[in-house]
Amino acid sequence: MNMFFAGFALSLSLCLDLGTVNIAIMRTGMQHGMWLALWIGFGSGVGDLVYALLSTAGMAALLQYKWVRLLVWLGGSTILLVLCVRMIREAFVAKHPVSDEPPSVASPSSRSAFMQGVVLALSSPSSILWFAAVGGSVIAATNKDQTEMALFLFFAGFFLAGQLWSLFLAILTSWGGSVAGPKLVRTFSLGSALLFLYFAVKVFMDGAQQFL
Repeated sequence: MNMFFAGFALSLSLCLDLGTVNIAIMRTGMQHGMWLALWIGFGSGVGDLVYALLSTAGMAALLQYKWVRLLVWLGGSTILLVLCVRMIREAFVAKHPVSDEPPSVASPSSRSAFMQGVVLALSSPSSILWFAAVGGSVIAATNKDQTEMALFLFFAGFFLAGQLWSLFLAILTSWGGSVAGPKLVRTFSLGSALLFLYFAVKVFMDGAQQFL
């Protein structure tokens, strides 16, 4: 189950970054209720999973070369540390992401909310490079055999964490109203930083055993 928990924790570290998808979920939860917010979260989870599967499929073929494994090790460790630092910085400059926006008039359909989540997740083609560098390095550090079952467990944990996070945000914002204040954002950012730091150390130590 190590692969499942690795995928779960990696996804959670991304979810704790209050980016465009999370802001859309919170805004929709506050304005239109929990269920439409959940549809946005489900759509974004599907979009993230598409990028994760595409990047891992490509990396599986490339990781047979030692120089690629070396680049993934160094690149993944560096990116994770950069993300850790970014989350720490955001924790101390956090702003209220949604409270100043006026409520929209018409409620979107569940289908349009789902598609909005998919589009938001796929809106940055550079995400596939992120998954290839970071996801590939975490998978390699957690399970060196990379069996089909191990990869399935990784992606199952990755997808489940995203959906549970979406459910949490949808309930929090639909029931609690305007809750995404600076203290909450700071807590999320610091939690994300700790998870990124954990993976950075794990990936670096595993690579050090292979290359040093």
